[in-house]
Amino acid sequence: MPNSLEELPSGAGNVARTYPAVWEAYSALGRACTSAGPIDGRIARLLKLAFAIGASSEGAVHSHARRAVEEGISPAELKHVAILAIPTIGFPQAVKGLTWIEDVIRSE
Repeated sequence: MPNSLEELPSGAGNVARTYPAVWEAYSALGRACTSAGPIDGRIARLLKLAFAIGASSEGAVHSHARRAVEEGISPAELKHVAILAIPTIGFPQAVKGLTWIEDVIRSE
């Protein structure tokens, strides 16, 4: 999760500031899900990126790609997640995810 409300994208930041109890519950759910099993943080980040691509959520792809870069995951690894998605979710959806990942890589 971002370190402060100022680091959140505008939509999420607005919800967090307007409904802090909802944001805290949402954040707590994320932490609980991450710690619920044996998958380490690096793999969890790549999985969350894959889920975001599959859900066609541009904002979530940007967020997870940005955090992955901050956590030391390479651009090649991020792109590989999108390429791996091709046979499962289809070429157009995977390419869309790849372009969103590249948005983040170009801005870093």
